[in-house]
Amino acid sequence: MIRSLLKLGAMLVVGILIYNYLFGTADEKAQSKEVFQKTGAAVSSAWNLLKSERQKFDAGKYDKALDQLGGAYREIRDRAEYVDEKVLRRLDDLERRKAALEGELESIEKADATPAPAPAPAKKGVKAPAPATQTSKETDQQRKKENLMRELDNLMNDTDQLLKQAQQ
Repeated sequence: MIRSLLKLGAMLVVGILIYNYLFGTADEKAQSKEVFQKTGAAVSSAWNLLKSERQKFDAGKYDKALDQLGGAYREIRDRAEYVDEKVLRRLDDLERRKAALEGELESIEKADATPAPAPAPAKKGVKAPAPATQTSKETDQQRKKENLMRELDNLMNDTDQLLKQAQQ
């Protein structure tokens, strides 16, 4: 229900902007033109942000972070004689989460490297299924990367807490 209201509101705003741009007074036309320009700038900067994150991902940004976490975990284990048993259990949990994130990262990288399969030719008299669009694969990959980034941030925060606890 709320989603429908938001869509209706957005359609109404767009409709008013287009109407004012085409048929409005000089002030309304200028205002609509300004809104369109600002919207274009916002979309452009969001697109540049996504491209930047993609380049960082391809450059191994997440690999480096996971490697640093591994180093921190090894350091805690090396000093295990000074650490509480509870800390060691939490460390085991963090290492399992790190391994899961590494596996997810590998699957994302494999999916990025794999080209989309070509659709099979349709048999005579049989309607061919609608082809999956490339954008849906890219959207799915982007969603996976965002989830990976969130999980990595959570893991980093939990690791910081563990390090602080281990130092006490």
